[in-house]
Order: sequence, then C-alpha cells, then structure tokens
Amino acid sequence: MIEPLPGAAPHPAALQASLERAIERLGPGYRPRTRHLAGDGRPRFTNRLALESSPYLLQHAHNPVAWWPWGDEAFEEARRTGRPIFLSIGYSTCHWCHVMERESFEDEEVARYLNQRYVAIKVDREERPDVDAIYMTAVQALTGGGGWPMTVFLDADREPFFAGTYFPARDGDRGPARGLLSILAEIVAVWERDPPRVKNAGRALAEAIRVALSGAGAAPGDAPPGAEPIQRAVRFFEGVFDAQHGGVNRAPKFPSNLPVRLLLRHHRRTHDPSSLHMALLTLERMAAGGLMDQVGGGFHRYSTDERWLVPHFEKMLYDNAQLAVAYAEAWQVTGRRDLARVARQTLDYVLRELASPEGALWSATDADSEGEEGRFYVWEERELREVLGAGADRFLAFYGVTPGGNFEGRNILAVPSPDEDAWEALAPARVALYQARARRPPPLLDDKVVAAWNGLGLSALAFGGRVLDEPLYVEAAARAARFVLGTLRPAGRLARSWRAGALGPPGYLSDHAFLVQGLLDLHEATLDPTWLREALALASATEELFADPRGGWFVTGHDQEELLAREKPTHDGAEPSGAAVALLNAVRLEAYTADARWSEVVQRALRWYAPALAEQPVALTELLLGLDAALDGPGEVVLVWPEDAEAPAAMLEVLRRTFMPARALTGAAEGATLARLAAAAPVAAGRAAVSGQPTAYVCERGACRLPAVTPEKLADQLRPVRPYRG
Repeated sequence: MIEPLPGAAPHPAALQASLERAIERLGPGYRPRTRHLAGDGRPRFTNRLALESSPYLLQHAHNPVAWWPWGDEAFEEARRTGRPIFLSIGYSTCHWCHVMERESFEDEEVARYLNQRYVAIKVDREERPDVDAIYMTAVQALTGGGGWPMTVFLDADREPFFAGTYFPARDGDRGPARGLLSILAEIVAVWERDPPRVKNAGRALAEAIRVALSGAGAAPGDAPPGAEPIQRAVRFFEGVFDAQHGGVNRAPKFPSNLPVRLLLRHHRRTHDPSSLHMALLTLERMAAGGLMDQVGGGFHRYSTDERWLVPHFEKMLYDNAQLAVAYAEAWQVTGRRDLARVARQTLDYVLRELASPEGALWSATDADSEGEEGRFYVWEERELREVLGAGADRFLAFYGVTPGGNFEGRNILAVPSPDEDAWEALAPARVALYQARARRPPPLLDDKVVAAWNGLGLSALAFGGRVLDEPLYVEAAARAARFVLGTLRPAGRLARSWRAGALGPPGYLSDHAFLVQGLLDLHEATLDPTWLREALALASATEELFADPRGGWFVTGHDQEELLAREKPTHDGAEPSGAAVALLNAVRLEAYTADARWSEVVQRALRWYAPALAEQPVALTELLLGLDAALDGPGEVVLVWPEDAEAPAAMLEVLRRTFMPARALTGAAEGATLARLAAAAPVAAGRAAVSGQPTAYVCERGACRLPAVTPEKLADQLRPVRPYRG
C-alpha cells in the first residue's frame, strides 16, 4: 500500500491504482531509488512521476514530494489551489541534481512544506529543451549564471518570478546562508503578502525572456557575411588559447570551448599554422588526460581543471559523437595514427556501451556509482598491481600512477608523455583492467533514445566508418537510422525521444537537423539512395515546421506547445544549435539537388545571422562551419562505374583520405541504380563510366572538370582549395 505523501492528501483512487500497477509491472527485482522503504523493501512513497518514461523523472518517482510532470494538469492545480509553482529541472546523469535529491527531495520536512504550500513540477531538460531554455534564461537574467539542477518559482501563467540553481536543504549547509527551506518560506510570504509585486516581477521577466529568445525586434542584415566572422573568431581563440594544455586558458574546460573543427577548416583555407597547432594540441591533450576514459574509451563530460586531468565523470552520447568526428577529420588532415586510434576508441565505446539491442543509441552514463562521483573509473595503485601482476610497473609509469593518487587518494589514468608504440604495447593490460572494472557496480545508464543525439551518433559512425574504412561502424549507423525512422516517426512526425515503448514529445529543430545530417553522412558512406531520399524528406519537413520566413529557424515547430517565447537559436553550446546544422544541411542539399530552394534557405539564414556573427562570432562557432561551406562552395563528387563491376575501391580510398568539409559525395553503378540515384540527386544525372572505366566527376555548382578515370587524377582535382576572400 502506498502511503500518503507527507503533508499531502491521499492520492485519488484512480491515481493510486495506476501507481500500484506501475510498481507491479517493474517486477519483484525492482530496487526503488529512495531511502524511504517499508519492511518488505517496497517504497513507502510513490508520486505521479512513476507513470512517466524519462529516466530522470523515474529517479524521483519515490521521493516524498508530490511531484507533477510538466503539463496543463499541474498548472490547473496551481490555479485551483492558488499556490505558487516550484519547478525543478535537471537530467539523469547530473551529479548536483542527485545531491539536491538526496538532501532535499528525499527529506520529509522539505517534502511536507512543498506539498502543503506549492505545486511541485519536475522536468527532464533532455526531453524538454524548450522548457529548459525558457527558464534557464530566467535564471541567467536573475543570477548572472546558470546550471543544473535549476530551481524556478512560477505562477499559474507559467511566468517565473524567482530562480536559482542548486540550493542546500538548510541554512548553513555547504556554506550558503539560506537553504531551500528558508527560501521556500520567504517565497510563500511574499506570494501571500504582496501578490501584485510577484505578478509584476513575473511579467517583466517573461517579457525579457521573449526578447532574449525569440529575436523580437531583430532584423536580418543587408547581405550575407563574408569570411570576416571566421577570421575574427580564430583571432579571438588565439588570444585565449592555453599554449601548454590546449583548449581555452581557464578551468573548467569543455571540449566545445575551442572549436577544433572550425580551426581545421580555417587552416585548410589559409594554411595558417596557428590554427592547426591549436586544434592538434587540444586533441592531443584531451586524449592524453583523464577526460578520456583510458581503459574503456570515450570521453567524459568536461575537465574540472586546466590540464584535462580530473573530469566530471558522466559520459554523454552527444559529446562522444562530436569528438569522434573531430578526431577523424584531424586524421584526414594529418594522417597521424594516434588521431585515428582515438576516433576508433570513441566509436568502439559508443557501440559497446551505448548501442541498444534494437540498434538505437542510448543517451548517457552517470558520473556516480557506489555513492561517489567517479568511483567506477579510478584506481588505487594496489588494485592495479593486483590485476596486472608482473607487468604493472610499465603500465603505472606510462599512466603516471602514484601511491597517493591524483584524485582523492586514487588515480585517474592519464598519459604524461604520449607515445603511440608504448600505448599499443599496453593493450593487453587495458583489456585486463576493463574486465576487472566490469565487476564493479556500474554507473546508472540513461537508456532513453533521443532523436537529435542519435543523429549525431549516425554522423559519427557513418563518417568514421567511411574515413577509417570500418564497415562495422557504417552498419551500426544504418541500424540506428532504421530504428529512429521506424520507431520515433510512427505517424510521420518525428518524436524527440523514445524509451521502453513510450514516445516523448514531438521533435525539435535539433532532432530534425541532426538526423538529416546523419542521413546525408550515411548516404556518403553507403552510396545507398534510400538515405538521401530520407534526408531530403526530413529536411523538407524541417522547413515546414521550423523555418522563419525572415531567415533561420525556430527551436519549436508551429505544432508544438506555446510557451512564453518561441526560441530562435542564438548560440552554440555543448551541442551545435539546430540552426547551425540546418544551415550546413541546406548547403549540402543544394549541391546534391541543384534546387534553388536550398540556396534561398542558405542565403536567408546567413542574412538573418549576419548581425550576430558581426557582433559576436565566437557565440556561433558551429554556424561558422556552415558559413565556411557556403563560402567555399561544396565539392560535388559523383562516382560512376560499369553495371556489373564493384565500386571503385581506389577512388573511394582517395575520398576517404581527403579532407573535404564542404562536400556532396555520391555514386552508383550504371543502369537502374544510377537512375534511382539521379531521381534523388540530379547532380548524378547524365553521368556515365567513360570507356567502361570507373569515373569520377568533380563539380562545383554544376560546373564539372574533365572526368577523372584514375585515382591520381581524382586526387589532383580535389586538391585545389579556394582561399578566403573578404
């Protein structure tokens, strides 16, 4: 029997029955995530979040807090009772979200006060990035900073009037003079004593959010920008570059703080050695530090120090997907085997630990295990010697292991002096450690499938598989594409997420744009016209749902919930903005199709963002990738070979090794396959294998060089690069 929540009325009979059925479906082995257990091990408390599918919401399903999921029902309850709303936003692998849960949301005194005086709403920011953006803007406006867990106080009209991030439960805990209980009481006192003050504050903040997010009052530039924003961004990063450790000269360090892929493109166009040096040193140091999981591959979320040594230990699909592409591109530029190796390790990690049996890609793993952040990943010297035996000394020296450790008495493995031959020689030791580590209690897995992040994963696996000549990665990309297109699009409208048979909300701009990009990369890796057709259809849907006639795109579709503002992306973060990727997609689609529609999309978007790029190009470094592609003119390469022959491996090898960031690669055997391809990609129409030989057509906006019938000729035609002008 589920107990009534502290300070709350008993659940209505229908809700009580639904909650009990939800617990029963979890089976006898279910271990509730709560300290409030009955004698038989069942949870004493269960709230409405038990009916949700989000792993983050389910983590809070047995808190004594009477949580509601985001929705009209919760706001109607606030209006009916006249109570303020306590909104808490986080995500399943957020360390400080876990801390606030343990300290406050599992505390019966805190829960009782919330249940008696508030309507409490819990939101998973990864399922509802639109809600997260609205209220993060409020937090930043009120505090000058932001982060998760996010704590916001609203009225029933969804207007925020007070906000912050993590609050300890009581005054003096962890340092702050005021804890959550005191803040809750103070908010209620103002709410009841001076309603006009609260309402006026909410209206003013809501208006500030609308202006900040929706582009209200903004106007496009007179013309698309030239190369100046790219040049200015590179000069800025030269000024803040950490010449010793790579990345930006500060801590904490996020991989996204330094735009490695933009620097590689700048070097390609200018031959500026500084750009290449900044990119390569950053990639080297990240891969040598504790930011990279030296035993299991893949990267942690960010580094808490300037040396990339001590990470925040959660692992995200979206970080690893983007980093795999960056390392693979750097390998194309340099041919260095260490860069190819890191790309492979990262993709191997994704397939080993984030690939679902159905073929989709899961979202993340937690930072915490056994009640400690990072416990799963760190080692005592004694443990390493026990596992490695007589060969331990060489391993300990290579990874800088000491008896005292470098992290709370234990060792985060890192490489003080990288050496690729030594790294390869230690492969058996790493296998032994991986097997030993697998016996530890693992961090929690966030097994929801997010469309946007699967799109990034598709790109990484397809691009990495093509570039590194690894069919396993390409096959995994195709499985993920089939799952997302087949399961997250049941009625023709892409959903944001899926878990355990339940779909999340309708997909956002990033879900559509990232998936289009992944499908284009998968077409280039397989030359299967199916993926190009799917990309074109989804890109058309993106324009219908999200495009702003003035230029650019909104985060939400016209068919989605109307919030305080309809956001237009104004910056890139840990993920690229959906607008940045949509722009790059449009550049590529114009090359495939020669359709003026996509040229118009590109030009409108560039004009819209021209003022922002002129004012602060470093806020939109991912958008600068699209600008670089538009200025360069995407290279169109069409391979054609005789109908009964195999695809030309030698020519594919040239394309595999050539750094072509702005590209539209396609090809087919003569006959019916080529005709099907040309129906989706007119750039392939009328092409033929010259004199029965495999032939490459290298073109730019429909103007083609003489057909290349040898790999050497193809390489020569790909080599010229247009320098920046303007």
